[in-house]
Amino acid sequence: MESISNNLGGNDILLNKLQSDSAVKKAGRGADPSESEGLGNILHSFGGILKDQMSNINNLQQEADQAKQTYAVGGDIELHNVMLAAEKADLSLQLAMQVRNKLVAAYQEISHMTV
Repeated sequence: MESISNNLGGNDILLNKLQSDSAVKKAGRGADPSESEGLGNILHSFGGILKDQMSNINNLQQEADQAKQTYAVGGDIELHNVMLAAEKADLSLQLAMQVRNKLVAAYQEISHMTV
């Protein structure tokens, strides 16, 4: 079980970066007009984190595809390693889809608020 959590550790990077970023903590209390530059940095930082995570997901998908092809042609790879690579890629994609769904739901909720 520990190896599975270690393999999925790349997804924890997003959470750790968001929790440790002091600008994110300040934004949670409300942004002052003098801190508008900080909000731009937060959005840029968040965009960079999302881009990095999507790149990681793409790499996992490619590794899984490569493992499947290697196994299919009789290469030196065990079936359980192929299955682990495929599941790791699938779980990462499912996590990304759930994060996307939560972001869309939050955006829709905010857009329906009356000011």
